[in-house]
Amino acid sequence: MEPATSSARDLRIAQILLFVTPAMFTTNMVMARATAGLIPPVALAELRWIGVVLVLLPFCGRELWRSRIALRREWWHLVVLGFLGMGVCGAAVYYGAFTTTATNIGLIYATSPVMIILLSRMLFAERFSLRQGIGTALALAGVLAIILRGDLSTILHLTFTPGDLIILGAAIAWALYSVLLKHWRSTLSVTARLSAIAFAGVAVMLPVQAYELAVIGPPTFDLRTVAAVATLILVPGVGAYATFGYMTKHLGPNRTGLMLYLAPVYTALMAWLLLGEAFAFYHWLGAALVLPGLYFATHKPDPA
Repeated sequence: MEPATSSARDLRIAQILLFVTPAMFTTNMVMARATAGLIPPVALAELRWIGVVLVLLPFCGRELWRSRIALRREWWHLVVLGFLGMGVCGAAVYYGAFTTTATNIGLIYATSPVMIILLSRMLFAERFSLRQGIGTALALAGVLAIILRGDLSTILHLTFTPGDLIILGAAIAWALYSVLLKHWRSTLSVTARLSAIAFAGVAVMLPVQAYELAVIGPPTFDLRTVAAVATLILVPGVGAYATFGYMTKHLGPNRTGLMLYLAPVYTALMAWLLLGEAFAFYHWLGAALVLPGLYFATHKPDPA
């Protein structure tokens, strides 16, 4: 059920963002693989979220100062969300990218919607309608069609690397982050709350960052690394998390989480546009199932 404060306009915007935001998250998956070995994973996550805080502060600094009593009241929520959303879903993803591919990251993250549904049910007894169930099943079938390349026998030969298992842990953390973000109410705006969560995430990662610096040393800054960090700050940092927070507020975690079903489709599309890889039939099959599935799962029929 949408919050009572969600207007029809809010819902329409959130539904449009449902198809835009996955492209921004996919950028993080591609960049995670592209920067593997270039920037240490914790340093990359820290730089990304420090940058997000600096970008957002001019827009919400006054609100954060006015809301300092609320921040003290919500501090432990912010720490948990920062640990899950910026720590585990940040540094862990970059670490896992050393031993897996961007495509695998997208495919594994596509299991998050199911985890979100289960956690919402287990932790908060959130209901899930038959219409949403049918849409989710269609979208999941589309993801499986891409994973298995249209051949069910492929499941017998699936193998997993350490990076795959790390990404699976990050996907679980993302599902928990999504559910808690919705159900832990906040008086802060979406932008101010994201800034506070990002700051908490940076603080939580500081001990791990100190260890990484002692063992690996600081990253080398050149044009390539600066461009990579800037991309991560603006696209999957500010852009994706802000729109995700907006969608979670107006659509709820279950329906918002379904956007991750688009990740494999978008990854394949980016590979086609940037790398010249052709769409195979199973990509078309997956898209043909995912897109209507998302529609049924996120759009309610108009009342008679």
